[in-house]
Amino acid sequence: MTNFYCGKIAFIDLDNLDYKIEDTSIDLKRNYLGGNGFGVKLLYENTLPQINPLSPQNTLIFAVGPVTGTLLPSSSRFGVFAKSPLTGLFFDSYCGGTWGEQLKRAGFDALVIKGASHNPVSIIIENKKISFKHAENLWGLKTLETQKLLNKELGGDFTIATIGPAGENLVRYAAIISETRAAGRGGMGAVMGSKKLKAIAVKGTGDIYVHDPKGFMDYVRELHNRIKQHPGTGNVLPTFGTSVGASAFNDLGILGAYNWQKETFSNVNKISGHYMHKMKIYQKTKACLNCPIRCSKIAKAKKGIFQDYTTEGPEYETVFSFGSLCGNDDIGSIIAADRVCDELGLDTITAGAVLAFIMECYEKGILPNHLLNEVKHWNIMFGNLSTIDKILEMIAFRKGIGDFLAEGTQRMAEDLGREALELCTSVKGLEVPGHTARGLKGMGLGYAVSNRGGTHMDTRPTVERSGQYDPFEIKDKGKLMKDNQDMTAIGDSLIICRYTEGIFGFFINNDFVKMANLTTGLEYSLEDLRQIGERIYTLERMFNVREGINRSKDVLPNRFLNEPIADGPRKGHFITEEELNYMLDDYYVARGWDKETGIPTDETLNKLSLLEIKEKEDENAS
Repeated sequence: MTNFYCGKIAFIDLDNLDYKIEDTSIDLKRNYLGGNGFGVKLLYENTLPQINPLSPQNTLIFAVGPVTGTLLPSSSRFGVFAKSPLTGLFFDSYCGGTWGEQLKRAGFDALVIKGASHNPVSIIIENKKISFKHAENLWGLKTLETQKLLNKELGGDFTIATIGPAGENLVRYAAIISETRAAGRGGMGAVMGSKKLKAIAVKGTGDIYVHDPKGFMDYVRELHNRIKQHPGTGNVLPTFGTSVGASAFNDLGILGAYNWQKETFSNVNKISGHYMHKMKIYQKTKACLNCPIRCSKIAKAKKGIFQDYTTEGPEYETVFSFGSLCGNDDIGSIIAADRVCDELGLDTITAGAVLAFIMECYEKGILPNHLLNEVKHWNIMFGNLSTIDKILEMIAFRKGIGDFLAEGTQRMAEDLGREALELCTSVKGLEVPGHTARGLKGMGLGYAVSNRGGTHMDTRPTVERSGQYDPFEIKDKGKLMKDNQDMTAIGDSLIICRYTEGIFGFFINNDFVKMANLTTGLEYSLEDLRQIGERIYTLERMFNVREGINRSKDVLPNRFLNEPIADGPRKGHFITEEELNYMLDDYYVARGWDKETGIPTDETLNKLSLLEIKEKEDENAS
């Protein structure tokens, strides 16, 4: 047998509060694997070009992968896919916890959600049965109280993915929260909000099968041993959490600080994972379902105005965004920011970045009076997050200066003018996370060509940061980063956590073949998976080409192209436009995209079995 997927996709119509269930086709399974692959294929087919991401025409997709819910380590994840309200482009965001496993046990590989309800609604899924529940009483509630109340109303053990006030008020970087985990980036929560969809509650009791149970369990035991023996996954992450990265990257001189004006932060020892471990700020350790790494921490602020705030986290990106990026060394304020973002449903990376951006605009004296007065009133200045809880609420409810901050840095900068645009560090509208573009030149290329924009989840910074590849070399970086992106596309299709890359490596290899074949029985070769990774990434690009993306948009912010790193071990490093163009040429050749336009050629589309999709679309358009 080869049918070890759930075998069903639900197409949900919120206009009419109706649905239909279709079989998951063998073509979709074979050629797109799951998760990321399912998401982009279904989104491409079900979303018209040039639509407003916050209109009912935007399609919202939830998908799981073939290893979701199995005993494979770090596999309890699901993906969310839509046209992003922040970037206007293809977007995928991933979340841990148990929701993905429950969707799979309920019998679904994916949900394809169209239209918009007239009134707030929740979708209830229980073992292939789908119903709709009025959610007026939940509208306006925060995410954790929504989950608690809805579960009480349903009378039982549902796992719930929900939005908070940020999603309801169409904040462009609103997150979807399940338990205390987040599908954080790109504004997927705002897409839910635009559809008046408050929550999706799922409960399933079905079994999850794999093709080769004995071979699969032998492999799982092998992986547990490898994870335990690896210093990162076996010791560092379980002990110090992901926030250990703050001090490690600072030592390398690649920790963004003060809105990327610097790449070191002198007080990093007050906010790092080492500090939280030493000072017993970490109260206990948690793990996603079936994950032996156990990198998640429960942290409690012990002093200051935010004492007694408790959160699951803060993860590295939150420590970066509300810490060094804002010049802030108060760990209590970072813990509070993390908790408040989870409750309100906000992406912590973009939320911290918009504050760092407005702080520098204030510092440079380029704010108009009405914003200047609010910045002074709320004391939004480098090194000070004393009012962070209030500011985040203003963003989520779009009140006062919060309405401006809710738009993201790209729109903020465009509104403020040329000087502000030079301080903006977003790529294609998405704020870059805590990984340098100047100190890792391949990562700079990765940001420029990422289908999502400023993300570290398409191209991985660890490729160069590991020391295996010269971070200052530009030769052959295009091919290197292309191969790495193909791996992340496969990883997000299976779906597995990025923290396993120390175990599985940076490129598609026999581990990925084992995972796919032991689970599905579809007998993939190494070359099959490499082509699937290319197919997925290229189809994402095709989606973006429909929205106007070409080579001219594969660029980096002014700060990374024209301002050398100001301090630290990598002082003086940056990427020149000539270097970026050289790497872009190399990348397009490796991808089989036209060097002049950055658009996939018909020859490449034919090789990847995508040409028919393009021709059919061209025919419909004419």
